[in-house]
Amino acid sequence: MRRYLHRTLSRGERLLLWLAAAALAALTLAAVAMSHLKPILTSLATARVANTVTRIVTAAVNETIYEGGEGYDSLILLEKDNEGRIVAVKSDMAAFNRLQSEVLASVLERMGEVDTRELSIPVGTLTGSPLLAGRGPEIRVRMQSVGSPSAHFENAFTAAGINQTKHQILLIVEVSVGILLPGFSTGTRVSSKFNVAETVIVGGVPESYTYFSSGNIADTAEEYVLNG
Repeated sequence: MRRYLHRTLSRGERLLLWLAAAALAALTLAAVAMSHLKPILTSLATARVANTVTRIVTAAVNETIYEGGEGYDSLILLEKDNEGRIVAVKSDMAAFNRLQSEVLASVLERMGEVDTRELSIPVGTLTGSPLLAGRGPEIRVRMQSVGSPSAHFENAFTAAGINQTKHQILLIVEVSVGILLPGFSTGTRVSSKFNVAETVIVGGVPESYTYFSSGNIADTAEEYVLNG
């Protein structure tokens, strides 16, 4: 008859076996937990990055335009007829191109200075418990620019009263960013709108104004007729 020999595991081998089983169980639990927490982590990381990008863009616009003293008169020329009535609104295209370039350069520079500690998320925050919010080890979130940020100007004409028209020059800045998280990545697009300058035109609506499109301002600016 064939005999089978059974060898008893030594104490060290049993310890290694238990450690391997415990490590496997921990990895399994971690994978399950991450699959459940992934939507929450993605949402929190996206919100954290969007807030940071919005702050960066706002600071860049404040420094370049508002603190730089750019006003309506430095960007727009109102043409009048012999009777003093405004007949056309024309823009200084060189000034618009300069502002656009300066804003984008400032945004790129500031994004490169963001510290990962500023974007980290404590594990306790992922539980949704107010008592654990902001506690525990931190999950580092890395942000990288996906392509170059874009910016363009738009006009807005709205009624401001009897025989009055408010003309606003709006700056729209859009930034696409990639978000790197442990084990996976995601992305978001942040769009911000700023009122660069405005004035109230008293009298008849001008016959024409300079139209700003979303493309290259110098190449696509055209004169459009408002009233026929």
